[in-house]
Amino acid sequence: MAGGLAALLDDVATLARAAAASIDDVGAAATKASIKATGVVVDDTAVTPRYVTGIDPKRELPIIKKIAIGSLRNKLLFILPAIMILSQFVPWIVMPILMLGGAYLAFEGAEKLWEALRGGGGEEDSNEGKTEDQIASGAIRTDFILSSEIMVISLKEVENEPFFSRLAILIVVAIIITILVYGVVALIVKMDDVGLHLRQKDSSFSQKLGDLLVKGMPKVLSVLSTVGIAAMLWVGGHILLMGLDDIGWHWPMEQVHHFEHWVHDSTGALGGVLGWFANTLGSALVGLVVGGVITAIVLTFFHKDHHGEQHGAHEAEHEVEHTTSDGAEHVGGEPAAPERDA
Repeated sequence: MAGGLAALLDDVATLARAAAASIDDVGAAATKASIKATGVVVDDTAVTPRYVTGIDPKRELPIIKKIAIGSLRNKLLFILPAIMILSQFVPWIVMPILMLGGAYLAFEGAEKLWEALRGGGGEEDSNEGKTEDQIASGAIRTDFILSSEIMVISLKEVENEPFFSRLAILIVVAIIITILVYGVVALIVKMDDVGLHLRQKDSSFSQKLGDLLVKGMPKVLSVLSTVGIAAMLWVGGHILLMGLDDIGWHWPMEQVHHFEHWVHDSTGALGGVLGWFANTLGSALVGLVVGGVITAIVLTFFHKDHHGEQHGAHEAEHEVEHTTSDGAEHVGGEPAAPERDA
């Protein structure tokens, strides 16, 4: 009996080791998949803080919590089941979906770059007149696109894993990414409050640190926004390059690799790092070209009416009634007919 018990315990220990190894494998694969989605994560982190701009500071964290819960719901209840079913029964469709997402990311990056160069944007980010539920719903809808990209990119990294391993890895990715993104967003949003608190301390060091945080956060957000644009172009372009290579058109990917190897071989000890930057730059340029074309099409054909309305509004402003120095009213630039005495 003692021998049987020892054998049973040994079997249990073996199963435990196997389970632990499996968990380690899931964790490693989830980490790898999460890293591949870094570009979209940066963009998600850069986009979200604007949803609590102008909000009562006491309500910032509750709104971020609502958005985070909605984001996790997006990933686990809607996106994950859809991509698991597709990857299991029609795996060939994953790459086209990924390429569509890559094109969308490139478009988003190019459009934001265009707006930054024009000095536009910002009006649509205003939360004035919106309820907390409206703000959270808008953020969750935007998050759905970014979350879809994160999950599909992650899926592509583990597509050769068995079904349940793939499922476990993607669940871990969804949870890790959501905690990472909205944890960082919460820190960013509340950092100025921390700075204000430190300013009230007696210590001169605390006061200087608080002043630095308060003054530095707008710059941090600006840098983060710029990094988000670059990340979208890079990730979008890289996805498109991978997709084209996967469907048989190898030339674009080969040119980027040739450029990477040339930089690597030409820069000595820094070859590894600069070679990676060269590859990233090549991907970003592809994203910029594709995104620029899509942006030009969208601005030409889909924003035409909007700009027309704006132009009409400006024209209407010039047609409003004006009062001259003698009290005569002008409508449309013409003097109004004087009223007749009864």
